[in-house]
Amino acid sequence: MRDTPFLVVDVELLEQNLAGMAAHARRLGLALRPHAKTHKTVEIARRQLAHGAVGLTVATVAEAEIFADHGIDDLFIAYPVWAAGPRAERLRALADRVRLRVGVDSIEGVRMLAASRAVVTVAVEIDSGHARSGVAPAEAAAVASVALDAGLGVDGVFTFPGHSYAPDRRAAAAADEQRALQTARDGMLAQGIPCPLVSGGSTPSVEHTAPGLLTELRPGVYPLLDAQQWELGSADPGRIALTAHATVVSRRGRRVIVDAGNKALGADRLAFATGFGRLPDHPEARIVALSEHHATIELPETAAVPALGTVLRLAPNHVCSAMNLADRVVAVHPDGREEEWAVAARGANT
Repeated sequence: MRDTPFLVVDVELLEQNLAGMAAHARRLGLALRPHAKTHKTVEIARRQLAHGAVGLTVATVAEAEIFADHGIDDLFIAYPVWAAGPRAERLRALADRVRLRVGVDSIEGVRMLAASRAVVTVAVEIDSGHARSGVAPAEAAAVASVALDAGLGVDGVFTFPGHSYAPDRRAAAAADEQRALQTARDGMLAQGIPCPLVSGGSTPSVEHTAPGLLTELRPGVYPLLDAQQWELGSADPGRIALTAHATVVSRRGRRVIVDAGNKALGADRLAFATGFGRLPDHPEARIVALSEHHATIELPETAAVPALGTVLRLAPNHVCSAMNLADRVVAVHPDGREEEWAVAARGANT
């Protein structure tokens, strides 16, 4: 028996999700380089590699350092890294022990990276509709040309179709991604710049990826899944492998309070979300309010109200945020055996 709240990984579901995405990438003839910022655990990373991933994607230098410390030697920091100060020194040290690719989306960023003297290759980030970081597709060749002139190797282009996180936008975002990456790749080839890497994909959009252009997929959430994927229609609730276990500590009519608040579940709630998380065992229930140590769950008229002391399973809206709040997760194997996995890259934000 454990004190709640705590996060649980269903290892059987995890393995099914890993195998499913690996098979999807193979069917498309694409390399799989999953984004490890979701799980931040060495155990899941090693399982992804065992299923055929060519390496890992990470968001920060710190995440890359931690996975490198555990023997993972092919890493892509898919972020426009600003290589100044101590970060430049850390990049140099990291590049001395792993194959390292770094994202760029500006000429200034390229020059800063070149000045760091880190032996890395770069990929130019493209904005395919998410309106976050990334250059316009037609500008990719200019950034790549400066990188080559500065002595950096250029692998190609990448994007994140983050606007797939919206109802009925998954297929459209995949199509936007395809058009943007093709424009960027063709622009580089027209300038005589090779573009062997064309990298994209998100968990919501990846099933709509068309063959023939992309060479690499970088989904992140798919091993564990969450309430957002359930509500977007990109995952059945029965596939969610990460849940928070929380105890009913108070009852008011058809509302119960459990002891997992935003310090356990995370506070993310996108505009389309119907609550602050979902309950896989009670699909009609909703988490209607969230504070630091309280989650308020409203149950439908047809459901029995759980007794005080009942432990419920909650699927966080955003698994990446929930994992980053936990020191350890409880991994439950099909035979009932339990072990604890450290969230090794928790808080690795620099």
